[in-house]
Amino acid sequence: MKLLTEEGVDTAIDIVAEGKKVFEVEIETLNLIKNTLNGDFETLVRMINQINGRVIITGMGKSGHIGNKISATMSSLGTPTYFLHPAEGVHGDLGRITKDDIVIAISNSGETDEVLNLIPSIKLIGAKLVSITGKVNSSLEKNSDLSIVLPIIKEASSYNLAPTTSTTAQLVFGDAIAVVLSKLLGFKPENFAVFHPNGALGKRLLIKINDIMLKNEANAVISQDSNLKEAIIEMSSKGLSGINIVNAEQKLLGIITDGDLRRLIEKSNHSYDIFEVKVKEIMTTNPITINKDDLAIKALELMENRPKQIAILPVIDDQQTVVGMVRVHDILKAGIVL
Repeated sequence: MKLLTEEGVDTAIDIVAEGKKVFEVEIETLNLIKNTLNGDFETLVRMINQINGRVIITGMGKSGHIGNKISATMSSLGTPTYFLHPAEGVHGDLGRITKDDIVIAISNSGETDEVLNLIPSIKLIGAKLVSITGKVNSSLEKNSDLSIVLPIIKEASSYNLAPTTSTTAQLVFGDAIAVVLSKLLGFKPENFAVFHPNGALGKRLLIKINDIMLKNEANAVISQDSNLKEAIIEMSSKGLSGINIVNAEQKLLGIITDGDLRRLIEKSNHSYDIFEVKVKEIMTTNPITINKDDLAIKALELMENRPKQIAILPVIDDQQTVVGMVRVHDILKAGIVL
């Protein structure tokens, strides 16, 4: 690829090499920040962990985009946080802040006018102000209750122009705050699932068999004294590849699948009417089952983590009563995967 220089001369550049330089510059800065991380970081984390209010993050431009993402990460990991746009703040949104809150202001220069304009009101409200900057002795640093200065070596962009290294550093620093806080809170996958019910993890940890099983009229069930013809009619009417065989108390005795039917027909010598055979004579006894209150992921594990995979499972309750049927198709359709 060629670029046009100011002199109008085409100059070939090594695209991959230039890309690697960006990584090198930003990694160098991240390592410097990591190695100089000190008690101020711990103080900030403990401040947040002990507050009665919330965390409000603010920043302008690229720092604002980073602040928005940090806010989202902290919220998803258990720390109530929201982003306040500084321009909106001076037009009424400062009313969201209370004296119990911590405001984290992000500005690489520490001289961003829109952020500095928030300081008088934050002081009057009584909230704590924490600054994250890339320059020492900035106006924002001087007016903060706690100041974190990230040692930014240089931006990765040409001529040190566009925020690149600085925004990466802010993002990683924010991630560190969020992750460490989540550990102090004892945040577990189950908590994460509550905040992300439509995510893959949320579905694995929240969706139960009872949520997706075929039940009531959709479930294929037949008495042990019924014949095979009746069983096939019941399976066909429900559109299922299997049927639960029960006793008079609706307790599960066995199961017949379409695979069982094929094998029966294949080995039949036609000396008798197979459709008159009682289901209890050909059913698979003691089949693998799943409880209606179990997670759907458990059923998927039972179905797939075996030498020969199975497509359906009888669903029972705590009294061993048949209450439904679950298909691997329905589990996968719900977005649950191993």
